[in-house]
Amino acid sequence: MYMNSSFLEIVELEDGEYALQRMDSTDEPLVIIRFSEEVGEFLKEHEAAIAKAMIGAGVQAASSLSKAIIEAEENADGTRTLH
Repeated sequence: MYMNSSFLEIVELEDGEYALQRMDSTDEPLVIIRFSEEVGEFLKEHEAAIAKAMIGAGVQAASSLSKAIIEAEENADGTRTLH
């Protein structure tokens, strides 16, 4: 599955959760971050920045994994399989 990050956005939902979603879609969010009340009290005004960093790290990790899978497929038999 290929996901173009230029079409994704991080938003705060009505219930206080943070979500990664496609900008042009009403589908369910791709990722949701929900902090417990205890953590929310600890983070206070920094909660949104932490959620953004967490989602950003996840997107980077998924991108790295995707690249590794493509490289492994290319190296296995010399051809590239596109899905």
